[in-house]
Amino acid sequence: MSRARVAILISGGGSNMLALARDMADPAHPAAPCLVASNRPEAAGLAHAAALGIPVAALDHRAHPGREAFETALQARLEAAGAEILALAGFMRVLTPGFVARWQGRMLNIHPSLLPLFPGLDTHARALAAGMAVHGCTVHEVIPEVDAGPILGQAVVPILPGDTPETLAARVLPMEHRLYPAVLRRFAAGDCSPVALFP
Repeated sequence: MSRARVAILISGGGSNMLALARDMADPAHPAAPCLVASNRPEAAGLAHAAALGIPVAALDHRAHPGREAFETALQARLEAAGAEILALAGFMRVLTPGFVARWQGRMLNIHPSLLPLFPGLDTHARALAAGMAVHGCTVHEVIPEVDAGPILGQAVVPILPGDTPETLAARVLPMEHRLYPAVLRRFAAGDCSPVALFP
């Protein structure tokens, strides 16, 4: 079986990257990791990926004169790795429309809210401030508009009395670690039907 080659982009510790990589360690998985790249050379996730035997690349965005130059260097590394699917996992840079267009239909991201609710940052605090009864996370295809691509999966978490942004985030994260691998496994097999997870 030919397995799709997945590159994962991170900016920090890479807990979602690890969830994806560990799931792809299954020989029956339709995809395999070919690269973990970060725009921050100090990202702890690079060492975690290397420990799993996954090739890594540190591409400091601050060493490039602009977004396009950084993305040109990134694209070269992705092509050299033979990447066919790009999974953003805590990658904290907005990609240009040109880069996104190159990967249209092959790039995924995970967001800590039930999109289309609460795109952008501070999702847990915003969900609490809005008086929501539930919260969660979403895996979606990446398009030029931030957090607006086709939804491929969602996981729901109840909001409990006394929740803070921190306690809510701590309950959403394990669901992210379940949802993203489930979506990637299905997506790599050519199935874009949505995944739904509940506690």
